[in-house]
Amino acid sequence: MDISLSPADETFRQEVRAFLDAELSDELREAGRLTSGIFTDKKWNMLWHKKLYAKGWVAPSWPKEYGGTGWTVTQRHIFSSECARAGAPTLSPLGLQMCGPMLIGHGTQEQKDFYLPRMLSGEDYWCQGYSEPGSGSDLASLKCKAESDGDDYVINGTKIWTTHAHEANRMFCLVRTDSSGKPQTGITFLLIDMDTPGISVEPIITLAGDHEFNQVFFDNVRVPKANRVGAENDGWTVAKYLLEFERGGSYAPRLRVGVERLKSLAANQSNGNGGSVAEDDAFVGKLTAFEVALDAQEMTENRIMAAMSNGQNPGPASSMLKVSGTELRQELDLLAVEAIGNLALPDQMQARQPGSNVEPVGSADVMTKIPAMLNNRAGTIYGGSSEVQRGIVAKMVLGL
Repeated sequence: MDISLSPADETFRQEVRAFLDAELSDELREAGRLTSGIFTDKKWNMLWHKKLYAKGWVAPSWPKEYGGTGWTVTQRHIFSSECARAGAPTLSPLGLQMCGPMLIGHGTQEQKDFYLPRMLSGEDYWCQGYSEPGSGSDLASLKCKAESDGDDYVINGTKIWTTHAHEANRMFCLVRTDSSGKPQTGITFLLIDMDTPGISVEPIITLAGDHEFNQVFFDNVRVPKANRVGAENDGWTVAKYLLEFERGGSYAPRLRVGVERLKSLAANQSNGNGGSVAEDDAFVGKLTAFEVALDAQEMTENRIMAAMSNGQNPGPASSMLKVSGTELRQELDLLAVEAIGNLALPDQMQARQPGSNVEPVGSADVMTKIPAMLNNRAGTIYGGSSEVQRGIVAKMVLGL
């Protein structure tokens, strides 16, 4: 497989680098560096969102006719790789990378006309109403109920692990509209205004001390049927389409940046024997094995990128990438914690806020390692657990 860039793609990469050099302020780079959760906090990711929107680069995967860039798959890969190398804040994927492509594929013209421009501009900030207590990766068992009442659905129930629900003004949500048949056949996909009466949001604080997750309660919440995507009771079809975008993507670029930062960090940490962690044979062996696995991940991503360049959807390949990418990220987190040793112990919640004047214990790179490790433990659960993804691969790729 030839993965070298064409002259045109190399020119594009230089254009991206020039833009990042000009527009990524020190504050935005700091926010990106201190991100330990799924994506950067709203304040900072929206500042970066606005800059990308002004440039016309905020939705790389969207077709041009809907306000996207019209880039090739290779150009999108170049852009994400360069953003990772530059330390740009990570945007919320819930609108731009998940709900937006879903609406382009399954929404009505009225829904596209209303919601897509607001996603692009940042006027709308989205959260995802999928998981429920007792219905995490077993999504088809959800119980949050929507009953038909004239032109509306009336919703009662709850959603949990709802990322940034406390800051979102929109939610895309799966609800139970029929319980008479197979669980998958009675689900409907709705778009919900978070200001609707009857919605309440309660925070869930993570082990790392971050407020990313929430539980959302619905008490006789009325949602217009015009906000339904797809047919009633056919939300499972829409949800599966959306999950291809949630589970796919490129993991290798940010993992590669993480390896380089880890090497620098290890070179400055004592191994307790007069040398650095980077000189410890056991650590070097683990890191080398990780880099081999990362090479395999990168080649797999390139292979799938080539297929997508020929018009193919990610399909079950998104499950393959989700499993390997999230598990590699967890391995890298553990290597980083091993490298910093006792510096993993201090709770540095205040010091790791962008713009904080609290001096960190150790280097600035040290204080994000434990929060990242704790937060990324969820990576093999959210978006469908690794066990679920392996089941999909076994059935759809291996034919088992």
